[in-house]
Amino acid sequence: MTLLRTASAQGVRSAGTATTRVLDDLRRRIISLELPPGAPLLRGDLAAHYNASQTPIRESLQRLEQEGLVNVFPQSRTVVTKIDIPEIYEAHFLRLSVEVEVARQLAQRESADVVARANATLRMQEAVRDDPGQLQMFQELDEVFHQTLYEGLEQGNLYVMIQGRSGHLNRVRRLDPPDAAKVAYILQGHRTILDAIAQGDAEAAATAVRDHLSRTVSRVEALRDSHLDFFS
Repeated sequence: MTLLRTASAQGVRSAGTATTRVLDDLRRRIISLELPPGAPLLRGDLAAHYNASQTPIRESLQRLEQEGLVNVFPQSRTVVTKIDIPEIYEAHFLRLSVEVEVARQLAQRESADVVARANATLRMQEAVRDDPGQLQMFQELDEVFHQTLYEGLEQGNLYVMIQGRSGHLNRVRRLDPPDAAKVAYILQGHRTILDAIAQGDAEAAATAVRDHLSRTVSRVEALRDSHLDFFS
């Protein structure tokens, strides 16, 4: 099932290793704001929580530091980073630049199979749209939708790389959870992107992606003002 490839796993690594398990779950908890900006991460507590030795804990925190999600102070403490606004805009610029070109190229070639797979994900999103208890599923399916487009160009690793640079952007998205109007906007954006690709209209596909990805960044300042403690 496509959902098993969600970007919440940040790509395919050596599944089953302790480091992979700890890293993926810690990243999920940070991005979902279960571990909010400024939260302390004590290695002993993490080792107990994950029933893991110090080595996977240390390696996971090092990786998360590289992704900008934690600050590690040697011989002292580790804390979840505050959300950094310049990092949000940088990640958005990167993703927008790449994904516009992905949509453009898909529209310029035979992409019926990609459109069909993305449409299947869209139908699953529509099936859970009205169930507040399925919000996490809706968000994971959103990631699957976009990842499917990259994989249609055999650029799945590029999507994973971009997600690795998007921790601040993804966290601010969680501060702006979908209400009914935003859910409708997301679904309509997906439909518009796929229609343009299916019709072979490269410019319309590029415009649809640009419009679809720009909503969250347009609200960054308002979200910061309402969550001052979360931002640097």
